[in-house]
Amino acid sequence: INEGLRILKKVKEELDLPVFTDIHHPEEAAPAAEVCEVLQIPAFLCRQTDLLIAAGVTGAVINIKKGQFMSPWDMEHVVKKILSTGNDRIILTDRGTSFGYNNLVSDMRTIPVLKNYGFPVCFDASHSVQLP
Repeated sequence: INEGLRILKKVKEELDLPVFTDIHHPEEAAPAAEVCEVLQIPAFLCRQTDLLIAAGVTGAVINIKKGQFMSPWDMEHVVKKILSTGNDRIILTDRGTSFGYNNLVSDMRTIPVLKNYGFPVCFDASHSVQLP
């Protein structure tokens, strides 16, 4: 993680750009937040309480990718975990929903459900437009 954060810091400083990165373990949250403006929670880890809490306490913006195995209503619990840390800097990202095996589809009804939580919503079509 140290080498990756060193590279991100160099990019941030040399190009004067905000940077963000995925975190996969709670102990990565604090050092990543020292360099990155946004910490991203991968879809397959979006229900991991310890990871969400560690990310939330950093005060960084937290971009949470909705797991393709989850309904949009399940994201309420995820949002509450971040809010429990006092951090309300949240972005919710939808990448699609599992449909059969090895297929993601975009259900546009997800977006207004996620918007009802009061945070920005990002729609990432990159996964649902590709075939396995």
